Amino acid sequence: MAATPENPAAAAPRRKVSRHRGEGQWAVGHFTPLNGNEQTKKDDDGLNVRTRIETIYSKRGFDSIDPGDLRGRMRWWGLYTQRRPGIDGGKTAVLEPEELDDEYFMLRVRIDGGRLTTRQLRVVGEISQEFARGTADITDRQNIQYHWIRIEDVPEIWNRLEGVGLSTVTACGDTPRVMIGSPVAGIAEDEIIDATPALEEIKRRVLNNPAYSNLPRKFKTAISGSPLLDVVHEINDVSFVGVVHPEHGPGFDLWVGGGLSTNPKLGVRLGAWVPIEDVPDVYEGVISIFRDYGYRRLRNRARLKFLVADWGPEKFRQVLQDEYLGGRRLTDGPAPEQPSSQWRDHIGVHRQNDGRFYVGFAPRVGRVDGATLTKIADLAEAHGSGRVHTTVEQKMIVLDVEQDQVDSLVEGLEALDLTARPSTFRRGTMACTGIEFCKLAIVETKQRGAQLIDELERRLPEFDEPLTINLNGCPNACARIQVADIGLKGQLMLDADGEQVEGYQVHLGGALGLEAGFGRKVRGLKVTSAELPDYIERVLTRFQAEREEGERFAAWTTRASEEALS
Repeated sequence: MAATPENPAAAAPRRKVSRHRGEGQWAVGHFTPLNGNEQTKKDDDGLNVRTRIETIYSKRGFDSIDPGDLRGRMRWWGLYTQRRPGIDGGKTAVLEPEELDDEYFMLRVRIDGGRLTTRQLRVVGEISQEFARGTADITDRQNIQYHWIRIEDVPEIWNRLEGVGLSTVTACGDTPRVMIGSPVAGIAEDEIIDATPALEEIKRRVLNNPAYSNLPRKFKTAISGSPLLDVVHEINDVSFVGVVHPEHGPGFDLWVGGGLSTNPKLGVRLGAWVPIEDVPDVYEGVISIFRDYGYRRLRNRARLKFLVADWGPEKFRQVLQDEYLGGRRLTDGPAPEQPSSQWRDHIGVHRQNDGRFYVGFAPRVGRVDGATLTKIADLAEAHGSGRVHTTVEQKMIVLDVEQDQVDSLVEGLEALDLTARPSTFRRGTMACTGIEFCKLAIVETKQRGAQLIDELERRLPEFDEPLTINLNGCPNACARIQVADIGLKGQLMLDADGEQVEGYQVHLGGALGLEAGFGRKVRGLKVTSAELPDYIERVLTRFQAEREEGERFAAWTTRASEEALS
């Protein structure tokens, strides 16, 4: 039948009309819980689980824990069940949660800004030795993570941590996680602005606050006044980056919507300059937008980066100003300048703005133990320091060292296998928790990363170009594989004999700071764990042979042939 003015439907098939369910945004009236996680949070605020841990679970044991608390709300206090030993990577996505769960926990201690006193570090180390079988990994978000924690011991651990001003509150969960900051805030000679007062005020307003304890998903924060851009600001939900406004002076450039995992996005600038006294208000505005407008219907779209991508920076800034800052207009401002160095980890000996020195040193892939942490505290105090900070590169820094104490401190660190003069490979290699403890992991990472460092140091002793090698046990990118020079995503694969073995998909040429972008995936490029040292040696040797004057590894990978990268 031909279409006519009287029968326009004949021109095309009739379309089925369905009611749009929305994205679960509270601000537009979608309050009905749309998935199990949202129902769990509606049933009870995760902050409330602490009382049940202290009064019930720690007294009656693991089997008494309600499943909704065990795999949900306990995260609001930094607790995840760890992986049951002996479960191989092929079972990760097959088994039910209760089959993967061990009766022990990972416990994450939040260390906002990476700031620790030596007294706090000593307590962290003592808890590790007494309750965590010596475990105490430094994360790439400046935290320290324990393993082998029993629920019976959690109240006493909290008591000791809180006795020295530390906490595990909202270290996990759909909450404002640890707020990362420059580990040399307030002491670096080249600092644009000290962000410490803003960071402390944000913590005062936000932590343990029910107004922000039910977000669509986790919320990651970075704030730094360092010109080195030392807090990976491009991959946080909100970041405040030190800049100098030509009229108003030092302040912060505002970024939103960064994040990695399986759908990586770099944060975007809102083009707004924020004075330090306004940072807490603006922060509350951004996190409130996420709470109210964030997508809650689908868990895999519940990060702020998806809302920012859909709205764009102009609309996001407008909503922030109109609805959350009372109509206050943000001042337009400049972008941060590119850092002068690819290394942003503060490793080595550096003069402070007060004439003293700080010394940055490198554990192996963030793996330390409680005994070592207490020795670091002792060593720092013996050399006149009362502060040891963590970095976003799984490294540590001793602050406030007099010049005549520096050499002795460096020697003392070397005796603990904590070098302030690391090779490129030790300095630039990081690894996530991996299959040893993580229920999401498919392959081993920590031990493999440490072995890889040793092997590359032996094979390429003269290689001294800045280089990052990041190992991740699964696709979730906790170790930032997409923005590493060499990113290694764990997976199972077949070796030359047809046997299933642990291996990695390779990402090449990712970067932050200098020409930030995601790494290149060469078609079909996978490397078994056994072949990993051979592969990296081969690629780096080709890079050295083919690179142009001053060319960085990431830049070379963009023009190198697939054959050269294989």
